[in-house]
Formats: sequence, structure tokens, C-alpha cells
Amino acid sequence: MTHAVHPVDERLPAGKLAALGLQHVLVMYAGAIAVPLIVGRALKLSPEQVAALISADLFCCGIVTLIQSLGATQWFGIKLPVMMGVTFASVTPMVAMAGNTPGMAGAQLIFGAIIGAGLISIVMAPLVSRMLRYFPPVVTGTIILVIGISLMRIGINWIFGNPFGPTAPSIVNPDHARWLAEVGSMANAAVTPAAGASAPLASVVSAVPKGLSIVGSVPNPAYAPLGGIGVAAIVMVAILLIAKFAKGFVSNISVLLGIVVGGIVGTATGMMNFDKVAKAHWFDLVMPFQFGMPTFDPILVVTMTLVMFVVMIESTGMFLALGEMTDRPIDQPALARGLRTDGLGTLIGGIFNTFPYTSFSQNVGLVGVTGVKSRFVCVAGGIILIVLGLLPKMAALVESLPTVVLGGAGLVMFGMVAATGIRILGNVDFKSNRHNLFVVAITIGMGMIPLVAPNFKQWLPGAIHPLIESGILLASVSAVLLNLYFNGASKDNSQAIGAAKAADSH
Repeated sequence: MTHAVHPVDERLPAGKLAALGLQHVLVMYAGAIAVPLIVGRALKLSPEQVAALISADLFCCGIVTLIQSLGATQWFGIKLPVMMGVTFASVTPMVAMAGNTPGMAGAQLIFGAIIGAGLISIVMAPLVSRMLRYFPPVVTGTIILVIGISLMRIGINWIFGNPFGPTAPSIVNPDHARWLAEVGSMANAAVTPAAGASAPLASVVSAVPKGLSIVGSVPNPAYAPLGGIGVAAIVMVAILLIAKFAKGFVSNISVLLGIVVGGIVGTATGMMNFDKVAKAHWFDLVMPFQFGMPTFDPILVVTMTLVMFVVMIESTGMFLALGEMTDRPIDQPALARGLRTDGLGTLIGGIFNTFPYTSFSQNVGLVGVTGVKSRFVCVAGGIILIVLGLLPKMAALVESLPTVVLGGAGLVMFGMVAATGIRILGNVDFKSNRHNLFVVAITIGMGMIPLVAPNFKQWLPGAIHPLIESGILLASVSAVLLNLYFNGASKDNSQAIGAAKAADSH
């Protein structure tokens, strides 16, 4: 007597597995490389260090995908067609950490927070697997909307320039800087007056106060150059044309193809060169703790743990939706295994100098589009990602892309995250339940506070700054508490599963 193999466990021919696995990689590739680029540049790391982050990210994406799809012991792996990648939800708090402590020291703080959050996430996974009822569509949709809005700032700054530093909108007037330098030299001379001087210069010019600086008042040529805006526009137009006129698989990778078009234009206009690619090795191992031993700050660990809590709630809905799509219902133990793998992946990410991991929902959407339910397709995708992570030239090529190219694509990528939140909110009952309006309105307002008024926390205790400087965390706490206050906790998970199915672009 023969038993039919479930479609999830079907082993396809090697050639078909490789082709379908590559398709999964291409669909997630642009999103996977975005986070190390954002965080690496926020930390002000060297191009070589940013390239190392990208290699580590691709390598760990592959490792965690294998664990999730194949399974590892009775504790880890949901054994469904799942591709794992770095979550955008972690970007804002990590950028805030990088802003407070740039360089290697900041990287060690971030990786320490990630390792701590990964360990805690492994322990709390069974608890989270029972909490989906606290995250109906009005909560998850609003949180995802705030994530998209928060990320849009990064894409916009990639196009025009950062508000501070070399690409700030204004620079110091050279005449003003020269005057201040002359005053400073006079004050220094007053300390040691020339022999025979009748009166000390200090009576005329006092010492320049420590820390005095002049505010920029002259337009900075490096901010919003028209050529850069043009390249970003070309990338956006290319993505839109491909998305509209291409079909099937090519349409699904429109963002990646738009970045390729931007790279070609950037090379033709002299914005991009391949010197770093030429110097990079063809093959190199990804080693743990390449940025030094991690530093564990309790507040930062708590901050990243809160991010992981939100990530695991999103993953819960995604796993349940995927279970329905593949005709393999997900029970609580299987759900706990999948969420533990989120935590394990985050732990592995911190050790190998990369970031928190979650299931990529665009790949869940691809399962529905292709109808291929075999988890071994994602196993093949994981192997491809590992190989890419061991090729430093590939990471150097990505790092060499001009920020304006990434900005043009970023507006689309991050805007799609926000649009996904709006799509989920489209299924929320606002007509007969006006309380949902309060949940959405106040939550978006809370999420906007750090974006609009980044210095709002200056009189609050410094110890809690990492907890409140992320709009995503403020929005998450606000949405859950307001929903509990107005609506209570539903015992029906069907709405949350439906919201996860709608989130195929997040």
C-alpha cells in the first residue's frame, strides 16, 4: 500500500527546484539587502564593512531558511515553504542606536541587543503562539502602516541627502567660518600677549566658548543634486513600467530590475565605479563576531525584544495563512517551532554580525501565485543564499550602488509596506465600530512623534530613550492597548489570518 506524499513534502526534480528556488531568492533579494545597507551607513562603517554586513546577511538568510523549511530537532522549524529574511521592523530602533553610538562600538551594541533578543525570543515563542487574538487586523494593519511611513524617511534621505553631515541642506558660510577662526586666534593671542603690549587682548576679545558652532546658512551643493534626483526618478519609472507591462515572474522582481537599471545609469553617468568590486575576493567565509565581541545593554536588549515580539506576532499570522494555502493546518506546537526559529535566526544573526529574522511575506504570496507548495523549493533558495553570502564580490557590487538608486527603489519598497497596512485596514469594520477609528488615529499619531519631533524626549530620563525613540514601538504598544480598551480580545483567529493573507507585499 502506497501513501501519497503531501504537496508540502514533495521533492521536485533538481532542475525545477533550482529554478523555483532562484525565483524565491530574486523576489526577496532587494528587501534582504536593504537592511544591512541602511544600518551599515547609519553606523558610518567603511564600504568594506558594509559589504561584510551584506555577505553575512545573505549567508544567515540561507542558514535560517534551511532551519525553518527542513526543520532541526523537535524544537525548531515549521517545515513549510518559508523564506527567512531581515525584518524592516527592526530598522528604526537600530538606526536610532547607530545615531547615538556610531562606528564599531555602535555595531557591538546592536549585535548585543540582537543576541539578547534572540535568546529571549526562543524562550517566549510558546507564549506568543497563543497571543494572536490580541492582534486583529486593526492592530496589525496600523502597525505595518507605521512601519512603512517610518521607513519612507530613509528612502527619501537616500535620494536627497541626510539632514545632518556632509549632505545636509545647508553648509556654514565660509565668510562666517573665517571670522570665527580670526576671533579664535585673537583670543588665543590674548592668553600670551606680545612683549611690551600696553593692554591684554583679553579685555577686547574673550575666549571662544567651548563647543560654539555656526549654523549652516548657505545651500549645500551636495544636497538634492538634480542629477541624483534624475537617476532616482529613472529607477522609479523603470519599476513602474516593468510592474505594469511585464508578466509573471519578471513583474514580481520589478524592484530588483529597477535597481539594475539604476546601476547601469549610475555607471554611465560616473556615479558608480567598480574599484571595490575588483578588490573584493571571489570567495570568503562569514565568520562570527567579525565586528568584535558584542556589548549587552539591558535597555537596548529590551527594545529589540519588543521588536521581536511584534515580528513574531506578524509571523504567527503568516504561518497560519501559509498553512491554509498549503492545506497543512498549523497546530500550536508547530507554530511554536516556527516562532522559536525566528528567535534562533535572530540569535544566529547577532553572532554572525547581522540582524533579526522573520518569514518574508512576499515569498508567502509567491507560493499562492505559483501554486508550488513544496518546502524543498525554499530549501533550494536557502542554499543559493548561502552561496551568495560566500561571494564577497556580490556584496561589494551591492554596496557600490549610489544611494540615489537605492532611494528610488526604496520609495517603492517602503511605500509598499505602508500600502500593505492600508490594505489590511481595508478589511476593518469602521462603519459599525467607530472605536476602530480611535485605535488607528491615535496609533498613527504616536508613531509619527519621533519622526516629526525627534527631540521630544530631551527632558525624559535617558535610560528610557531607546524605548521611546522608535515610532514603531510606540505605535505597537498604543495599538494593542487601545484595541484592548475599546474592543477587548477576540477569541476568533480567522480575522488575523485573513490580515496575514492580505500582507503579501510586506
